[in-house]
Amino acid sequence: MLDKPAPNSSTRISGPLAGFRIVEFAGIGPGPFACMMLADMGAEVVTLDRVGAKKNMKSVAGRGRKVVELDLKDKAAVAQVLDLLVNADALIEGFRPGVMERLGLGPYVVQARNPRLVYGRMTGWGQEGPLAQAAGHDINYISVTGALAAIGPKERPVPPLNLVGDFGGGALYVVVGVLAALLEASKSGKGQVVDAAMCDGAASLMSMFFDMTAIGRWTEGREQNFLDGGAHFYGVYECSCGNFVSIGSIEPQFYALLRQHAGLTDADFDAQMDRKAWPALKEKLTAVFKSKSREEWCAIMEGTDICFAPILTMAEAPKHPHMAARKIFVERHGVTQPAPAPRFSRTPSAIREPEAADIGALTNEWKAKR
Repeated sequence: MLDKPAPNSSTRISGPLAGFRIVEFAGIGPGPFACMMLADMGAEVVTLDRVGAKKNMKSVAGRGRKVVELDLKDKAAVAQVLDLLVNADALIEGFRPGVMERLGLGPYVVQARNPRLVYGRMTGWGQEGPLAQAAGHDINYISVTGALAAIGPKERPVPPLNLVGDFGGGALYVVVGVLAALLEASKSGKGQVVDAAMCDGAASLMSMFFDMTAIGRWTEGREQNFLDGGAHFYGVYECSCGNFVSIGSIEPQFYALLRQHAGLTDADFDAQMDRKAWPALKEKLTAVFKSKSREEWCAIMEGTDICFAPILTMAEAPKHPHMAARKIFVERHGVTQPAPAPRFSRTPSAIREPEAADIGALTNEWKAKR
């Protein structure tokens, strides 16, 4: 766990969002991750979960919350939630469109009582459209954006875990949207609804590739381009030990260093940007990298401007000298996990422990602080 000063310290870690109150309607995956980021940055996040959920207080994505269990099908509980939201700055929910309205907690009802509230909604397909009510997962959302078709070997697309849709296109976009709306509300005094759809966000993440296509620098089809594994100078190579390394020697000066350190004296390697030469050059480079172990290649290339790195597993990553020096991973409750990111010079983020809370007491506390 990150070091935290004593409560009476004049240098108390607060985080840049200290003082903001956010109500999270419990979900899985990208919703908790988004609220973890906000909590790490100092926001007071209250998670409303179902009765008997018994939230894992040691969860990585669940850290930093006050957790309240209640039955949202109970009108009395809904009334309590509405009272809590009167003094909240933002709400984040990830249900299918219409669920919050049926519970009596839709944006028109909530914002009628708290006009400044920012109402963050995260879904896969968005709040409207032909697929809005259909079930789906990350793999489906990135399928329709052009993203999945561009990732993987020639033979078939390969899901990039659920990083592009759930976390990149969903969680990060709802965080950016909610923060932007909070900033605007501080000027206008009015909240608004943030519709963060994973298909929208994943499409947005593809902006550079649509740009490159428009100027003729990107070709449809996997392993046809310099960023998708097609180029010999930007890719993954197996070593003699069975482990892998990555290189990204795009710029001429970096490519020259790759040739120097890997002993690529063959004149064929002069044709760096000749797409027709890439398959043969990749085959030659494959043989070169298989001639040494990952450890040996690290000794030769790591820290140079080749743009090189060993490909590490989740178990290996925290032990890497750079990861360790920056304390990118921390241990909490015996669980190794990523530390808060990004970093702030004056109001640093911190991991805070979750705790069970009473909604009535929280409502009174928030009301008293207004």
